[in-house]
Amino acid sequence: MGVMDKFESMRIFTRIVELKSFTRAAEDLGYPKSTVTHAIKQLESRLRVRLLHRTTRQVTTTLDGAAYYERCAKLLSDLEETENVFSESAASPGGKLRVDMQGTLARHFVLPQLDLFCARYPDIELQIGMGDRLVDLVGESIDCVLRAGELLDSSMVARKLAHLEQVTVASPAYLQRRGIPQHPDDLARHRAVNFFSAPTGKIYPFEFNVDGISRQITIAGTVSVNSADAYAACCRSGFGLIQAPRYGLAPALASGEVQEVLSAFRPDAIPVSVLYPHHRQLSPKVRVFVDWLVELFRHAH
Repeated sequence: MGVMDKFESMRIFTRIVELKSFTRAAEDLGYPKSTVTHAIKQLESRLRVRLLHRTTRQVTTTLDGAAYYERCAKLLSDLEETENVFSESAASPGGKLRVDMQGTLARHFVLPQLDLFCARYPDIELQIGMGDRLVDLVGESIDCVLRAGELLDSSMVARKLAHLEQVTVASPAYLQRRGIPQHPDDLARHRAVNFFSAPTGKIYPFEFNVDGISRQITIAGTVSVNSADAYAACCRSGFGLIQAPRYGLAPALASGEVQEVLSAFRPDAIPVSVLYPHHRQLSPKVRVFVDWLVELFRHAH
């Protein structure tokens, strides 16, 4: 078996582990499934160890397989990095770049300027997913993700891009009915449009800074949603208070459709970050996109 065949069989093996499926790995790499199956059989017989457990539902690694995967992933990323340093692609990156972004961030900040990125890097083909769910970057072959909020995934490289001011608002009709709260303690008598996490169903509490201390308050409400557009629409319709980044509410605040309340108790600004897996850290197409986002968000507030 030649050196290139060895690298190719490692690449096939790592995609099977990441996608937990022979079929999906074959589709991802553009091979017939039989080629992928044969490559793994050859690899296992050459190494004289069993690398994968195959069940009807999914594929998992053996202990040897898990150790071999770690080595392969590092070797392949080193190989890609070495080739990129010396290839023309470092100067003019190309290929498919898979990106996932929160819908509101994408619509407000990124999509209006995207033509500038495409003009600068005409050989990059962008595939953009939009949603508020957390994606599995490695499993779904996504190169990077744009997110607002505190980040819990330490397995990713995260780069902070901006901090966005948050405001608490309601419609004038709602405030006429219920009165304008002067202090977070008044919120027991108020109603909210609540925002829930799609994966867990958990309602996100409102946050306020009271005497330098962050306080979380859950407010009762008739409607809860898990989309930023529905959140703002229900607020405009008079269902109650919402708390969101100012940028998305700026037109409604300017037109008077919504009014800010409790401005003296605004919560901390929300961080916006771009995340990418460690092994894609030095890929030129990811690097230029991340650098472009840094530039784009430099003046965001």
